[in-house]
Amino acid sequence: MSDTTITSETQTAHGVTLTGAAATKVKNLLEQEGRDDLRLRVAVQPGGCSGLIYQLYFDERYLDGDETVEFDGVEVIVDNMSVPYLDGASIDFKDTISEQGFTIDNPNAAGSCACGDSFH
Repeated sequence: MSDTTITSETQTAHGVTLTGAAATKVKNLLEQEGRDDLRLRVAVQPGGCSGLIYQLYFDERYLDGDETVEFDGVEVIVDNMSVPYLDGASIDFKDTISEQGFTIDNPNAAGSCACGDSFH
């Protein structure tokens, strides 16, 4: 029972979730790189046509103020400046005939541009 409590508290550390499909893709990419010391960093930075742009990349560092949660063996890190913009966001991976790549469903985005990479 204590594992469930710890998991619940941990998963709310930064409010970002990673779907099973996204976790599997991240693990596959890390295996291809031959690295087990990297984690997935999700961040928001000023830029793009709507004001803020998502950044999704592998990082080997921990920075002051980072919040971290593990999903199916994949560690997801969000810096404390990005947490308010990403709280409740879900990262998925799609691999269909018309679309391939990571997607971010963010309930905090009031609007986004046509490319889907930036929001406000």
